[in-house]
Amino acid sequence: MTATRLNEKDLEALRRHDTPTICNALEIVAPERRTTGFTSLPFVCADPALPPMVARARTASIRAVAASDLDPAEVRAKRTAYYEYVAAGNESTIVVMQDLDPVPGFGAFWGEVNSNVHKALGSEGVITNGSIRDLDVLAAGFQLLAGVIGPSHAHVHVVDFGGQVNVHGMTVRHGDLVHADQHGAVIVPDNLVKEIPAAVELIEKREKVVLDACKAPGFDIEVLKKALASSAEIH
Repeated sequence: MTATRLNEKDLEALRRHDTPTICNALEIVAPERRTTGFTSLPFVCADPALPPMVARARTASIRAVAASDLDPAEVRAKRTAYYEYVAAGNESTIVVMQDLDPVPGFGAFWGEVNSNVHKALGSEGVITNGSIRDLDVLAAGFQLLAGVIGPSHAHVHVVDFGGQVNVHGMTVRHGDLVHADQHGAVIVPDNLVKEIPAAVELIEKREKVVLDACKAPGFDIEVLKKALASSAEIH
């Protein structure tokens, strides 16, 4: 299915909220997605202070335990073709990279060089079950969510790109719209993007009733019961 062309206003509306809030909103506008479409294992986050990423997925897979079966020239050609794939188009991207090794993270594809290369090619960051390194010299503003931190790149090489991958329980296809921050990531279906802001507003109204009650003098279990009932009545 061809991705819908979203304008910057649509994307900024999503960037204003953290990923848990987007997940909450999706539960309202698409209840059937309550148990699918998001990561379900923890990440190492290179910079928790960075704002959420919202961009189109560029997918790839790697291995690092053993060297590629290709000759060195073919390995270089494949990596160049991968970079061309990431650079194609004129929209911001997020790389979603699956490490296929039996124990992911043996060798790091991501560090000082690739964070800078991908930032220059228009990527906002990477989501991977693999490893990252060079934490003190990563490209500024480029977010990395990874499975582990490791010191070596070992035999890391690109296996494939452009296909379906799965990272920490989230299945991703080329062109999927991904929202991610320090908590993890979720896919936002194109047809639901414009419904998200109203759903977030509803959530905030419901939560405010409970939070205000918790912070007010005289709070007790009876006040909580009343606040929860009042919150449930907001539609």
